[in-house]
Amino acid sequence: MDLRQLRYFLAVAQTGHMTRAAEALGMAQPPLSQQIKGLETQIGLPLFKRHAKGVTLTEAGRTLQADATRLLHDFDALQSRMQLLAEGKTGRLDIAFTSSAAAHEFTPYALRECRARHPGLVLDIGEANAAEITEAVAQGRLHCGLLRVPVDRPPGLVFDTLQHEPAMVALPIDHPLALRQRRGQPTPVRLADLQDEPLILVRRTGAPGLYANLLALCAAQGVQPRVVAEVPRMLTNLNLVAAGTGVSVVPSSMLGVHRHAIAYRPLDVGSQLDVPLTLVYRAEDNVGATATFTRLLNTLASHSQPHPPQARHHPTERPMTRSPNGQKMHTPGM
Repeated sequence: MDLRQLRYFLAVAQTGHMTRAAEALGMAQPPLSQQIKGLETQIGLPLFKRHAKGVTLTEAGRTLQADATRLLHDFDALQSRMQLLAEGKTGRLDIAFTSSAAAHEFTPYALRECRARHPGLVLDIGEANAAEITEAVAQGRLHCGLLRVPVDRPPGLVFDTLQHEPAMVALPIDHPLALRQRRGQPTPVRLADLQDEPLILVRRTGAPGLYANLLALCAAQGVQPRVVAEVPRMLTNLNLVAAGTGVSVVPSSMLGVHRHAIAYRPLDVGSQLDVPLTLVYRAEDNVGATATFTRLLNTLASHSQPHPPQARHHPTERPMTRSPNGQKMHTPGM
């Protein structure tokens, strides 16, 4: 017994006539009669009473009609659900952001567009640092993530640059570099200005790109920064800056965190310390819902223009969220 035979059977049961059922199915009547006889042989019971005007269901036929109708309805619904999954119109996505990626104005914009355009997608969103997200995507615990590069790049991962963003220096509000002005405007901070300043960074394992690139630029200019603290999260180092512990270098989208206690100044290195917002996902798994999400973000990014950084409100504390390994964790950094 197969689904094709059941569809033939239901067509005959509905029309009550072999010839009319064959016409509805787009086939000749003799092959249809053979299929029905074969089904009756498999079941071991007659399904129809034959008479001059057509056929009527036997008791076994009525039982099969009810069960076959439910079965084919469920099968057709299953096919539809699988097609929607394959087309990326439905499905569940496990994704994660770094805190600085979440702070970028592109991220909430992209999430709003995703909900509006693809209401059948369910997004399970967590936060972690860049290294944790990269590892989780590589291991299949996340479908994709938004982070800052450069990071280690395991084989099989795709890194799509969505937005470019400059780095800024975060200073205690009363720091001399924060008070320095030229023609009434805040003065950009040079790397040489950071010589001997107490520097707070997200530790190398959490944000390897920003950490390594900043120190490489300092070394190239003969600057020896005095790193006084390496913290696990971007918001942690801004908490320390706000407390007057030291200075830090952060993506410009963090501008506004502790805005009454921190002054943000451009870092005068041109484009040498770009911290791009980047989408990471597995190349082999870029199908279905994942493909829909990655395609949407790349499309939105190609049509959006980066804006100069403006002060925006950022909460200094965030609720507990799910980490890539399923554990609860506080908002992480970079």
